[in-house]
Amino acid sequence: MITKRRFLSTACAGGVASVASALWRSAHAQTVRGTARMLVGSPPGGSTDAVARLLISEMKDYASTIIVENRPGAGNRIALDVLKLSPADGSALTLTPASMLVIYPHIYKSLNYDPVTDFIPVSTVCSFPFLVTIGTRVPAGVKSLADFIAWCKANPGEASYGSPGAGTMLHFTGVMLARAAGFEFVHVPYQGARSIQDVIGGQIAASINPISTSLPHVQSGKLRALVVTGPQRSPLLPDVPTAKEAGVPELEGSEWFGIVVPARTQSDIVDKLNAAIREALNSSTVRSGLAKLALDAGGTSRDEFARLIKSDTARWGAIVRASGFKPQD
Repeated sequence: MITKRRFLSTACAGGVASVASALWRSAHAQTVRGTARMLVGSPPGGSTDAVARLLISEMKDYASTIIVENRPGAGNRIALDVLKLSPADGSALTLTPASMLVIYPHIYKSLNYDPVTDFIPVSTVCSFPFLVTIGTRVPAGVKSLADFIAWCKANPGEASYGSPGAGTMLHFTGVMLARAAGFEFVHVPYQGARSIQDVIGGQIAASINPISTSLPHVQSGKLRALVVTGPQRSPLLPDVPTAKEAGVPELEGSEWFGIVVPARTQSDIVDKLNAAIREALNSSTVRSGLAKLALDAGGTSRDEFARLIKSDTARWGAIVRASGFKPQD
């Protein structure tokens, strides 16, 4: 039997708990409405930085003030290192390229963060395909990917390509092409987009770069575009076929940018952030700004983003292992 004293004691405890919970929620909401930091692993002026600043301009409902905090270095890893140790109250988030989450675990012997256990995926923000281009080293009669593959097989000593660096998604895209088509494709790593000049000059046969990087040189006629790796043709180069249309569906893939938060962040905060990101991505300001950067806007649910990270990690891991790439320190 429940006595009067026991009933009052239980009701009092429940009331205290409800009040405490309400106060906690209020304090948490206030934190989110205050200042938040968008950590970016690249210097000011880069593409990730530009996307971050564009996005936060339309996220005023999430926080009264959001600042971009650039933490460049170590191939964008520092921003994720900092995020891991940041308060899990919604005040810290990171905009990161896909590679830091899905390729780095395969190319580094150890990381200071675990992409799965240290972060909660919130949403993707945008993506961009790659462009395979050729230059003066390849005969003018080579106009399609099939032509180029045939030329590579007939001229194994000439078949080389450049990318923005060893261990990048672009490097491994070349590995995928060679594996799918069955030819030897020598990789020449560069810093940034410098490979393009060597393709134009005839030092190497091809390059694989973001479409925005190669676009001006294709438009000027200095480079010939063979294939775009996205699932659809690019409106910037509507005459260039996709990998699937060119007969090499294995080559399909894009780099995406996404937002993650510390693993301990409460679910209601993550949901609020997801909603704010997707609302911002629907604004004409953000969509047109991303288009000018040759980026495709695209938000996802939390679960969709988590599944994308899992599938891309497995996919790129298999490609890295097949390439024989030796993990770095």
